[in-house]
Order: sequence, then C-alpha cells, then structure tokens
Amino acid sequence: MPYTAAKPDLVPSSEELRARIPGWGVDLDPADRPSVPRMRDPEPAPGAHWTLPEQQEERWPRERSIEHMRLTPAFGTSCPPKGLSGVIRKAAYARYSEARAAHWLLLMLGDRVDMVESAVTSALRGRPDNPITETGILSEPRRHGISSRFGRNRADVKHQWLDPVIVAGPWVLAGWGAVRAARRLRRGAA
Repeated sequence: MPYTAAKPDLVPSSEELRARIPGWGVDLDPADRPSVPRMRDPEPAPGAHWTLPEQQEERWPRERSIEHMRLTPAFGTSCPPKGLSGVIRKAAYARYSEARAAHWLLLMLGDRVDMVESAVTSALRGRPDNPITETGILSEPRRHGISSRFGRNRADVKHQWLDPVIVAGPWVLAGWGAVRAARRLRRGAA
C-alpha cells in the first residue's frame, strides 16, 4: 500500500470480522477454548516431593554461568581447570552468557589448548602420545576396517576422508614447526 496523507481505514472490529469470516475469533472467550482446563497453573502431582540436596563442597571456585545465582548442589570435580586452558574456560564463564557464541567458542578454544597442554605434559614426562597405537589405525588391516565400510550404509563413511587430516594434521603441523624451530636455532648458533 503506497503512502498517502489520508488516514487509512481502521482495523475492522471483532464483530465485523466474525460476521465476515466464518470461525474467526472462536477462541477469544477463554470459556470457549477446549484447552482452558489445561491452562491452569501447574501444581505438584499428589505425593511428589522435593528437598534441595546438601550442597557439595566447593574445593576451588567452580565455573558457573552468569545466568545462575548459585552453584548446583552437585557438580563434577574430575577435571579441575588448569593452566592456560583453565584461564580461558574461567573467562568464558565469568564474562559471557551461555547464549553468546563467544562463550562456546572460548570453551572450544580452551579444549584445544588443553589438548596441546596435555600432549606437551605427556612428552615432558617421557610418555608422549603414540598416534599409531592410540588412534586404532593398526586395527584397520586386522579387523577388516576397509571392507566393513562399504555396502553397510555406515554414516561415518561420508566423513572418513577427513579422519586422517584431523588425526594426523596436528602432528604434521607440530613436526613442521619443530623442524623450522630447529633450523632457526641452528642458523642462529652458526
């Protein structure tokens, strides 16, 4: 409708719409709604009860969403935040709401940093990760890995070309970085 200086027609009244359109406004009166008995406020079912469990001891300041006033009565303690990844995770919880993409992106970054920290820690302890045995690649020829992928409508066949890139990619990049660092050190020493 193009703009005109004249005031447009008013919205038709409910009575006019009801007279013109069959069935219009049948649910205006709550008494006419078939779902009205179900629209009452929820009440606890008979016999149901709830008491707040005892609060678990907080041994370190737990990360908590900024949307929540308090920590849940029970929470996980198996993976306390540590190192740079812990700092990143705490920043994600302290600064951003769970509704923000930044919250989740920081948590994913924290996971990746934790993976690198764990690999470096394992190497420094003399037990580096072994991608050959830990990825299960040795079971491929032993357990009919290739033949089991075809003719069975497996969903993972579509992304299996990515698996070597995802698994070996970080190792190749780390090796490439180590070679470059060694070359720079050798040039600097010469």
